[in-house]
Amino acid sequence: MKKTAYRRAKILEELDKDGQVNVNMLSKLFGVSEVTIRNDLDKLEKNNLLVRAHGGAFKSNNLILTFSQKKKLNMEVKTRIGRKAASLIEEGDTIILDSGTTTFEISRFLRDFQKLTVITNALDIVNNLAQQDNLEVFMPGGYLKEFSMSLVGPLAERNLKQLSCNKLFLGVDSIKPDKGVFTHHIEEAQLNQLMINLTEEVILVSDSSKFAKSGMAFICECDHIHKLITDDGIPDEHLKALEKHNVEVIVV
Repeated sequence: MKKTAYRRAKILEELDKDGQVNVNMLSKLFGVSEVTIRNDLDKLEKNNLLVRAHGGAFKSNNLILTFSQKKKLNMEVKTRIGRKAASLIEEGDTIILDSGTTTFEISRFLRDFQKLTVITNALDIVNNLAQQDNLEVFMPGGYLKEFSMSLVGPLAERNLKQLSCNKLFLGVDSIKPDKGVFTHHIEEAQLNQLMINLTEEVILVSDSSKFAKSGMAFICECDHIHKLITDDGIPDEHLKALEKHNVEVIVV
């Protein structure tokens, strides 16, 4: 019992350091099975000491917000980012709008295009664009991830592999210039990786709060990002680090 209590206390220490932990890492760190670690995390979550996520856990103060809650955060900034992102699109482009509250804002500024093809896995974006006859909208299919109102999985991946596009507008949950960009869900990270591979230009759309947040599922290193559209809250050290990775940072 003492060993269990000690291990769980050390897990909380790891959470304090990094904001997140994963089951595989903890299993190796403590020399116990992954089943034991999952039991530890489940118990700690019941005591409101952390938040369980696929493959690990987050600090309780890094609670993952629901999609409707996220839509209400930083709305003014997201609108500015969406407007600027739309200005980078050219007539005749084929673009991908990843699921997310910031990419949704981009979809609100596409009405004036005469010819544009939009590929998206986001149900709210499709619904927003459905009445616009000037746009061709393509959904790759998949199963519904209710948390983000997006379609993911093998069917989505298989259909996307047959496509190519000019620009990908990617929303993420966390940006770490020295490590890369992250989301909370492995299925979405896998789909994002595929999107990156089939596009000519990758444009990250994210407010500056994402530099202070954690994400568990790795999408890509910053070298794969061509542009970042963000707000003036971006820390100077992160701005310089991104420029070293040849990321063009556009502040709105």
